[in-house]
Amino acid sequence: MWREEGVLVRVPASTANLGPGFDTLGMALQLHLWVSMKPADQAIIRLHGSDLEGVPTDESNLIYRIAQSVFDEAGIDRRPIEMEVYSEIPLTRGLGSSASAIIGGLVAANQLIGEPLDAGRLYDMATAIERHPDNVGASLIGGIVAAAWDGEHTTYARVEPDRYLSTVVAIPQFQLETKQARGVLPSQVDMAKAVFNISRSSLLVAALSSGRYDILSEAMKDCLHQPYRAPMIPGMTHILEHAVQHGALGVALSGAGPTLLAFIDKRSDSQELISFMRDTFSEHRIDVVVKELEPSHEGAVCIGTWSDMESILSARMLE
Repeated sequence: MWREEGVLVRVPASTANLGPGFDTLGMALQLHLWVSMKPADQAIIRLHGSDLEGVPTDESNLIYRIAQSVFDEAGIDRRPIEMEVYSEIPLTRGLGSSASAIIGGLVAANQLIGEPLDAGRLYDMATAIERHPDNVGASLIGGIVAAAWDGEHTTYARVEPDRYLSTVVAIPQFQLETKQARGVLPSQVDMAKAVFNISRSSLLVAALSSGRYDILSEAMKDCLHQPYRAPMIPGMTHILEHAVQHGALGVALSGAGPTLLAFIDKRSDSQELISFMRDTFSEHRIDVVVKELEPSHEGAVCIGTWSDMESILSARMLE
């Protein structure tokens, strides 16, 4: 039952909402978290990567606690585990760092005990922890995910990203806690705003499913969360209003932010858009990393055993 040789799991980052799809739409991105895990005599947790500074290295660690919950769910006696974690996903930037950790813990622990839990059960467990199914769904199954959560079960559909669809992400070098970003949202919205977002969200799913790049700029408009979060991110409104003029197919706040994400056609040159996003933040004296980042067609996957983490770490240290 237990894989004594351990497992190594790779999990993609994610972007959520994509504009109007608040708490329902997500897409996996090619930034990754790696989790290696094996049974041990006592809990041992090692973290690698500057973005994990300050994360607990005892049994209060989120990934460790989630792994133990998998053993409980599967009806298997708990055992201490040894873990190594490496992440290139920046924390609290709107790129699904917490969702990737949740999925990493669930998938690695499930692999470690012979996969008694299916993907649907893991998705439900992840959503119960995260409280919304967009980021965790994208990290679990890859591609673009549209999902609904009824409090117990997640119903979802996966859309394969078009082969020419890519993104440019502008990642401001400051953190924005999801709790803080949610705190500025109104508790109620009027009917006109609700209809506005329902129509754009429906249009967006149709556009992504059919490759209709020409309607993405309209389909990604939102009035439920982005206008309220914009004051927290200087330059955001200007980018949302003008990025299409510089080569974006459409643009949105990534999750709760502060990262902004623009869809692009990878057959086109993205340098003008990259410069525009970088210059806009620079005008507000905000350090930012702007780069092209492709969707991940693959979700969380077991890529080896415990010992294979060494090669991952060695490769990353050489970059």
